[in-house]
Amino acid sequence: MSELLMVGVGFMGQPYLAAARRLGLRVVAVEGAARAAHTGTLVDDLHVSPGPHDEQWAQAAWAAAAAGKPTGVVAFTEANVLGAALLQDGLGLSGPSLHAATISRNKALQRGIFATAGIRQPEYLMVDRLEAARDWAAARFPVVVKPLSAAGSEGVELVADADAFDEAVVRRETGPLLVETAVDGPEYSWEALVHEGRVWLTNLTAKETTDPPYFVEVAHRTGVELGAEVDDFCTAVLTALGMRTGIVHLEFRMAADGPTLMEVAVRTPGDYLMDLLGLTYGVDWFEMVVRLATGLPLPSAPAGPVAYAASYLPVAPTGLLVGFEGLAEIEAHPAFVSAGWWKNPGDVVAPTTWSADRAGYVIVSAETPQLRDEALEFVRRTLVIRTRPE
Repeated sequence: MSELLMVGVGFMGQPYLAAARRLGLRVVAVEGAARAAHTGTLVDDLHVSPGPHDEQWAQAAWAAAAAGKPTGVVAFTEANVLGAALLQDGLGLSGPSLHAATISRNKALQRGIFATAGIRQPEYLMVDRLEAARDWAAARFPVVVKPLSAAGSEGVELVADADAFDEAVVRRETGPLLVETAVDGPEYSWEALVHEGRVWLTNLTAKETTDPPYFVEVAHRTGVELGAEVDDFCTAVLTALGMRTGIVHLEFRMAADGPTLMEVAVRTPGDYLMDLLGLTYGVDWFEMVVRLATGLPLPSAPAGPVAYAASYLPVAPTGLLVGFEGLAEIEAHPAFVSAGWWKNPGDVVAPTTWSADRAGYVIVSAETPQLRDEALEFVRRTLVIRTRPE
């Protein structure tokens, strides 16, 4: 029996396991200690990572591969990418390429290689200490400060002027860090399934984020169209990345002079985007990733969207969470698909600085973009999250 090795599963990665079962695959997983007990009930064999770092995930992935014979390897989230790519490379299995995985895991490497390839992106400076970027930033305010390797907007902030820079230096003096010129324009992501260097299916997602200084994503709308310029831009990024086979999640802003790259990743996008993509194109993107990893044939690619989906990821006011209002009305709406909550009554809600601070999610889907957008606005108006001072 063919075997799929999942490096990381978490909660949002569980549909990979279901897809592998449908395809008749034996499923082995590498999982973190916190979720090992639950994930172990869903797979044929489980190996626990000794820690959260890339090197520890790779250690557990090597052990899992040595104990079996994986036909394919899939990485779930950021810290899983390198371990999976090393296995794919060493075993001669399908994957994004060790080059693409390494570049995608480090934002400074991305800036360097894409500058050489002529990809439009922000001006940037890499520093060991934020103080070292003072003069460079002063000539370019506002700037964005970010870590080299993170996800979910963790550690990403806009620094508007010299006073804000002084405050940022106190909070995050140690590095290494990237300091970049801020790019004006709406933000999008481009999702693609790629087979041996050729794009099989793509999607464009419009994003909404919180106001500066942080950039926490609060809404996504799939099935957006912007024209051939964006497709050409994203394809050029894939070429420079050296992408072979798998899934790509590329983020950019549509600036006045055209699409401008923010970052690219060769792993599963978060925020239930895979669910939105399945609704939008009528194919299970989790299953397509498993097929790509294991060499199973792909069906005919969809000609275009069959529906239009959106997610809303609300931010709760700070304080002690009292409860949610409007849920019954939202669930009764014809476009409602699903919802879930990461914060619960009694939780203390801190200021929102990255994705883990959001309250939960609501997914809607409709036959047209207009109906989808109307449903999204209905959810915004109807959902009320009550908090009170601690």
